[in-house]
Amino acid sequence: MRSLLILLVWTEVLAVTIFSMALSSPSDAYPSVNGVDSVACVQTGDKLIPVRREVYGNGRIFDITHRFTPETPSGDSEEGIGQFLSLSMSMKNGSDYNFSVLKLAVHAGTHVDAPGHMFDHYFGAGFDVDTLDLEVLNGPALVVDVPRDTNITAEVMQSLNIPKGVRRVLFRTLNTDRRLMYKRGFDTSYVGFMKDGAQWLVENTDIKLVGIDYLSVAAFADLIPAHLVFLEGREIILVEGLKLDDIELGIYNVHCLPLRLLGAEGSPIRCILIK
Repeated sequence: MRSLLILLVWTEVLAVTIFSMALSSPSDAYPSVNGVDSVACVQTGDKLIPVRREVYGNGRIFDITHRFTPETPSGDSEEGIGQFLSLSMSMKNGSDYNFSVLKLAVHAGTHVDAPGHMFDHYFGAGFDVDTLDLEVLNGPALVVDVPRDTNITAEVMQSLNIPKGVRRVLFRTLNTDRRLMYKRGFDTSYVGFMKDGAQWLVENTDIKLVGIDYLSVAAFADLIPAHLVFLEGREIILVEGLKLDDIELGIYNVHCLPLRLLGAEGSPIRCILIK
């Protein structure tokens, strides 16, 4: 099983490299989609409407980041993030260009946690999102389904039979089925890791990137304890709020890039999967 997994991972890496080279084109900032014109828009009369995509590259690249809107959920709000973007300069008001200002909670929507999120001495020492290892955040990853009737306990982790050597795992749970990331209010009934599940992962696997499909990797009942288990060793990176709705199970290359926010214990993150 392990040899097969390693072979599959290297095959994926090679395929991604070749595919990326083939896609390179300086004129493709707005690539065509299923027969739509080269600037990927629909024209209705004099009105241009951009096509917003979830899948790129003829079905090989999947955006697993939730789009930010005023309804995007955040752990510190029951009403979503609200108006997060405003124009400080507007061409409609006579400016030479449009210039937006962003005000956003760093743990809203699809985001990453740094060790300083739960450990104040790490926060004070500067273990922020700018110190996270991009090698961990980018590379072969396994997408798995979690049993739908339970939080992620040690027993559940053991039942998933994740082979040694796998370093990045994205856990799809009942949260995806319930579309919790599309609801503006924070829902405490979401599925996440219990402390014993987190401990089992740390002690029995080689996983260094844990991704999940709601705002917290830790179940609400073990919100702090499970986070502490994951972040104490500063070896595991947590990516939360992933969009895994239409993703098939299996091996992909994941690419996740947080903003370089000096001093921040979390950051919005853009994540994609490449088949």
